Amino acid sequence: MASDTLRVVARLLAKPEKVSDLRTVLSGLMEPTRAEPGCISYELLQNKENEVDFTFVEEWEGDSALDAHFATDHIQQALGEFPNLLAEELDVRRYKLVG
Repeated sequence: MASDTLRVVARLLAKPEKVSDLRTVLSGLMEPTRAEPGCISYELLQNKENEVDFTFVEEWEGDSALDAHFATDHIQQALGEFPNLLAEELDVRRYKLVG
């Protein structure tokens, strides 16, 4: 892995009654996102101790690839569904590798 790539951690907390619905929406993002130019890795995790807690761990070639990702139809559609599914606002953090 290159040290100058962009690392992203995106955390989503489902409304308790919407866990299954959110899991379905998020799982549907995997295949199209992994096929995007600039996507190096894209993994979805669900907290074993708190089922409402989902986290994407991602690696992108750079900021422009991530910005293009947010402009895709599949992400725009998911973002439109989030107000009904999420207990809190989407938390997206961008990181660079230190060592």
